[in-house]
Amino acid sequence: MDTTYDVKIWKIAARKQAKGTTYTVRWFLGGKEWRAPFATAALADAFRSELVSATRRGEPFSVTTGRPVSHKSGASEVSWYDFAVQFVDHQWHRTSGNSRKTTAKALTAATVALLKAPVPSTFDPVLFRRALREYGFNTRRRADAPPEVLLILKWIERNSETMAAWESTTKVDAVLRAVSSVLDGTTAAASTVKRNRRVLNVVMEHAVKHDVLRVNPLPKGRGSTPKTSTAVDKRALLNPHQAAHLLAWVQGRPRGGKRLHPFFATMYYAGARPEEVIAMDVMDVRLPAADAPDQWGELLIHTAQPEVGKHWTDDGAIHEERGLKGRAADDMRVVPCRPALTKILREHVEREGLKPGALLFQGEKGEMLAGSVIRRAWRSARSETLTPEEYASPLARRVYDLRHTCLTNWLNDGVPPAQVAEWAGNSVPVLLAVYARCIVGHLNDLKSRIEAGGDLPEV
Repeated sequence: MDTTYDVKIWKIAARKQAKGTTYTVRWFLGGKEWRAPFATAALADAFRSELVSATRRGEPFSVTTGRPVSHKSGASEVSWYDFAVQFVDHQWHRTSGNSRKTTAKALTAATVALLKAPVPSTFDPVLFRRALREYGFNTRRRADAPPEVLLILKWIERNSETMAAWESTTKVDAVLRAVSSVLDGTTAAASTVKRNRRVLNVVMEHAVKHDVLRVNPLPKGRGSTPKTSTAVDKRALLNPHQAAHLLAWVQGRPRGGKRLHPFFATMYYAGARPEEVIAMDVMDVRLPAADAPDQWGELLIHTAQPEVGKHWTDDGAIHEERGLKGRAADDMRVVPCRPALTKILREHVEREGLKPGALLFQGEKGEMLAGSVIRRAWRSARSETLTPEEYASPLARRVYDLRHTCLTNWLNDGVPPAQVAEWAGNSVPVLLAVYARCIVGHLNDLKSRIEAGGDLPEV
């Protein structure tokens, strides 16, 4: 039975916190305690009065929602799956390809946790999740879903809980466990958990805004999401000897080595992001005259081409053209090109016969350099040049670690953080949060400065 008359309503509990006082209405029914927090005492008192009035009228309470039957929100009339699909469509044209993909992954996990019936054994588990992730929650592909996928989506539509499930703390906990775990049941990486919960929070705020839910049911405050660190792992950074061996191996690679070497060198010497280097064309490199090879040049970085997959872009391309991260759409930054990189890029342009306007780094057929090619070459370089112990360690495990190494080197060489942040395309607070623990070589000087301040005088 979904209703009960056995309801006990307690006094409003006030709890002082750093951000202000929270007033919580507490009541007991269906064998468990229910809570509803409010920002003001007046709101809490009004809600409690509604509950008390319902009990005086002899009105039954829903065991699922904890509310009086007459207090039902629009949530009970809306399917979770239908709402999630509508949310995806609403957000599609205002979000990037990577955001679309992240949203689809989070909603897939939540939808599986909000099914009213077990998934039939006749459905392939991999195809079941792929149907949701790549078709159900993909605005561009949904209409082109193959018959076997449509069969799965129709079953999900029939067996999805309503939005009223979000008014049950038990269901909310189940969803949060689902988006915090990988398929084998183990806990996902903290960054993944945080990202998935952030997606769900946006979905819930959308539900509140459109009067489907009264309040955002997701827990707030300290401890509601796992802590993540943005600081660079010092073990991932390369020393000059290691970097030289890795880049030399790439350069000597029989297939595409001479084209990939300048790409990796640009990341190591100029600290650009991979998607920024991929987007550069010949006109973005300002090199000194050919008779002055030992002079500095400039790199003009103004566009990024992140690889998101052809299913998530508007035009079906693998890459999606975007402005620089965290900057205005038409913004640009200028990065110094040291003589060593000047020489590498000049030789690269001449050897490949690149003309103004052409991509600076190209694939075998002149197309945009693929991320799979870059990652495969880097894995091979690590396996061939590093010791077994180094290969098993975090040392340069990601191509992105070339950027981390460059920025760390600039800071350790005494370049002011504000200048490094400008060259790197970061804010100073972000730069210091990420790289502060990797700054070395200044300890003796700092000790001398502290000591020069003098000790306490004798008294």
